[in-house]
Amino acid sequence: MFFLIDELTSRRVNNLLIRLLVNISTCLLVYLFCACGHKTEYSQTEKIYFTWTDSYGREIVLEKQPERIVSLSPGITEMVFLLESEDKLVGITDFCKYPPETERITRVGGMQNFSVEHLVSLAPDVVIIGSIVRKEDVEKIEAMNIPVIAIKEEEKIEGIYHALDVLGRILGKEKNATEEIEVLKEKMAKINTDISDTSSRPSLYYVVGYNDAGDFTAPAGTHIHEILTLAGGRNIGAGLKSWGMSREFLFQEDPDYIVIRKEDVEHFTKTYPYTGLSAVIHGRVIPIESGWIDIVSPRNIWATEHINAEIKRKK
Repeated sequence: MFFLIDELTSRRVNNLLIRLLVNISTCLLVYLFCACGHKTEYSQTEKIYFTWTDSYGREIVLEKQPERIVSLSPGITEMVFLLESEDKLVGITDFCKYPPETERITRVGGMQNFSVEHLVSLAPDVVIIGSIVRKEDVEKIEAMNIPVIAIKEEEKIEGIYHALDVLGRILGKEKNATEEIEVLKEKMAKINTDISDTSSRPSLYYVVGYNDAGDFTAPAGTHIHEILTLAGGRNIGAGLKSWGMSREFLFQEDPDYIVIRKEDVEHFTKTYPYTGLSAVIHGRVIPIESGWIDIVSPRNIWATEHINAEIKRKK
């Protein structure tokens, strides 16, 4: 009798244990299935660090934050420094001369005649270009499985803000980019000019080139035209269809102010027939750092500030 009871009890216990084990196993399988599914989804998301349609309409995908960058644009190089990411630059062009710390960075050549082989040997995670790099060179770089991102130089000040924003995301420096953009916008806001009426503004001539090679200035639709206009002037080249102009046109306009690279001031103001221009005669020549105005970069705001201040000072 006792044996039978023990046997029945044993069977019941065994059945309970089996049911308990089945339930535990089922719960464990469900947990593992859910956990694995969640992990897979997270991994797929984690692989994509940055996505963007670049200036040439190409879909760019970076799986991780780049640690080694080659910049083929002076403006881009300058902005990388501004965002405190210069330690990521492993290669730049011969034209990337600002800030002075660029001297320690490896040069790959010009913006169009750079060495693709040298560039590739630097093992960059990404190459960032502006508007000048040739399509065939881009294709050669991409053939080596190196992503190329085009951030085209725009002719408006807003384009500088846009470039800083994109670079901030690429470099993981979004906060820095936002702060720098705000600083630049504040500087521009302090330049008190009414751009609605250009007829009453002083006329400005930016000397792009002069003398025997011909006379050149910036036409409308260029970033230099934008700088001159935002500084409170009327660009004499606004109506030109190209950068070249006749000397007769220059003397007919006889600009109120001449803006010129500081290294050219002495020679220009002592060279006939430019000595006959009213701005030269009356000392209304504004020297400027070439890097502030010739290259699309945040220093264009410095140029705008400087020209605006000089116009007010020389009145």
